[in-house]
Amino acid sequence: MINVAVIEGGYSHEKVVSLKSAQTILEHLDKSKYKVFRIRIDNDGWFFYSNDGKMFPVDKNDFSVEINGEKVNFDFAFIMIHGTPGEDGKLQGYFELLHIPYSTCNHLLTALTFNKFVCNRLLADFGFSVAKAVMLNRGEAFDEDQIIQKIGLPCFVKPADGGSSFGVTKVKEQSQLAEAIRFATEEGNGTQALIESFMEGTEVSNGVYRNQSGIQVLPVTEIVSENEFFDFDAKYKGQSQEITPARISEEMTERIQWITEQIYDKLELVGICRIDYIIIGSEPHVIEINTVPGMSGESIVPKMARAAELPLPQLFDEVITYAMKG
Repeated sequence: MINVAVIEGGYSHEKVVSLKSAQTILEHLDKSKYKVFRIRIDNDGWFFYSNDGKMFPVDKNDFSVEINGEKVNFDFAFIMIHGTPGEDGKLQGYFELLHIPYSTCNHLLTALTFNKFVCNRLLADFGFSVAKAVMLNRGEAFDEDQIIQKIGLPCFVKPADGGSSFGVTKVKEQSQLAEAIRFATEEGNGTQALIESFMEGTEVSNGVYRNQSGIQVLPVTEIVSENEFFDFDAKYKGQSQEITPARISEEMTERIQWITEQIYDKLELVGICRIDYIIIGSEPHVIEINTVPGMSGESIVPKMARAAELPLPQLFDEVITYAMKG
């Protein structure tokens, strides 16, 4: 049996999403092959939660747990923390030091993709279309006129290093900009604010992962939000439609899947990723790369897998097998 630590929690607003995502992994890992342990990392500490509700502290020196006098070491870490420390490279670096294989990209790539501004600048250098953007550090002075002149209105202001649409504001008037920047860096818990141009078009998302046979691109999902944009309520409270396959042409579907594969390959990504796009006219623009995408019942990737007739136990098994064998 392979001991798998399914890691949930985190230190950000996204903890509530992480718990749901981890539950999906816990329920769908093949119990005949994997012995599964729920490990929660949050402000209360690092603990193993047993099925009977008991808590056992994790020894951070070697990432082990002593359960009723018996020491348990883990063969694999399935990281399901959205936000810090699971999506920004911190846990990845920790497991690399301990030589424990894990489910995501390495520490450098998770840190890079977690910062939306840095990631999109790299994608632009590779020739992929992205939104115009300005980044501000928390507390940095800024000129509203210059920002609006470059980005235009409406625009989006969001934490550069956050997810699940926490701290995001759609700014329609210049008078709203300063408060939106404050909200992104304080309420949204970000260290930097990202101001991006508004892109009007069809929003789609595409999942991708790597197994022993190579890069596997999932079907494209169209996102139709009941709100002004695909915010937290739209993502996790049913205030959106996710239509798989997307209602776009076969040619556009193939183009998006090709771009997804190119990005995944050029950045040497690993694990399950989700890349979000806005299609403007005939050109897909990348919104962001998610290296620890949601896996809850409301999340998009499980729906893509279902459309591809890919059972979740098989998907998760292929991810673990690739990470452990390379």
